Amino acid sequence: MQSYDVVIIGGAVTGSSVAYHLAADPDFTGSILVVEKDPSYQTCASALSAASIRQQFSSAVNVKISLHGIAFLRSIGDILEVDGDRPDVQLHEGGYLFLATGAGREILEENHAIQVGLGADIAFLDPAALKATFPWLAVDDLSAGCYGLTGEGWFDGYGLMQAFRRKARSLGVEYRAASVVDVRTAGGRVVSVTLSDGSEIACGTVVNAAGAGGAAIARAAGVEIPIHVKKRMIFTFKCADPVERCPLLIDPTGVYVRPEGDGFLCGTAPPADQDPDVEGDFEVEWGLFEEVIWPTLAARVPAFERIRTGRAWAGTYDMCAFDHNVLLGPTRAVPNLILANGFSGHGLQQSPAVGRGIAELIVHGGYRTLDLSELSPDRIADGRPVVEKNVV
Repeated sequence: MQSYDVVIIGGAVTGSSVAYHLAADPDFTGSILVVEKDPSYQTCASALSAASIRQQFSSAVNVKISLHGIAFLRSIGDILEVDGDRPDVQLHEGGYLFLATGAGREILEENHAIQVGLGADIAFLDPAALKATFPWLAVDDLSAGCYGLTGEGWFDGYGLMQAFRRKARSLGVEYRAASVVDVRTAGGRVVSVTLSDGSEIACGTVVNAAGAGGAAIARAAGVEIPIHVKKRMIFTFKCADPVERCPLLIDPTGVYVRPEGDGFLCGTAPPADQDPDVEGDFEVEWGLFEEVIWPTLAARVPAFERIRTGRAWAGTYDMCAFDHNVLLGPTRAVPNLILANGFSGHGLQQSPAVGRGIAELIVHGGYRTLDLSELSPDRIADGRPVVEKNVV
């Protein structure tokens, strides 16, 4: 039986970030295996998301995670360089723009105070300032908006994942194309995992970064986690009229839009009663665009009344039903099983901090760079949700 000190289940952006940060830690001298069921990464969330980063959260821990993330992305060429090849994830700090009507102004003010108090570069704008900054924006029903001046925007998420993966491999991390079909425990600890090729791998620590498959992996180890797999769709279009300096705009309804190349991409979460759990469903439902997204965008940005639709795609993401925040770290029941599940759409932007944090847990027995203990899976049993009001 082969044996590795750390087995990471899932080799997309989170798993590969963990692998890189572990291998790069001078105090870690062990062996690392990353098990990835789809090395083409065609359907992973890392490749199909809108790939953006923001500090505009309502919980301090999420703001800190993204402040770490933007610093990492700005320096990625130096950090993840391999043999002179410096990755470029095409970071564009175009900013987020959260809009609020009168009903949402107080929450926007509270969130803004938290964000700027932690060092985020966010401007609070009244309707007149919104119109002056974005002349193409309809503001009659708005009370305020928060705009990320720096540190927020979008990037090549697939490129980030591949940069982590390439750097990890250059540091000696082994990747294997297989699925984990069983997790064997003894004495309250994981002792081995069984792969789809029939091989059994002994291990000292297991990191569950399996994305949509994370709940099944945890269950195989005897741990139940409230992770639901949802489908999200992204639609693209081109606009006949110019919309200058468009940020990633979040309408009060939750519909979002941002530039993409010479056009735009957009999306929204469907109503809760039309948002079932899915498995292998990548069918695009154009009714959501035609009946919800486009009318909302055209009302908010009149120029969007004249558009030409482009391609669209669907992807899945793992949602934490407890509080829409990642379950991060070991559980009391199985302390050598470390979870990184339920990112609820924030996995790409949180991957630098999460990868480093998990590596610190494994190597040093605790967090050193950022204290992420608030996100421990044990908060479920303790009835201690991390309340996040800015869920997009």
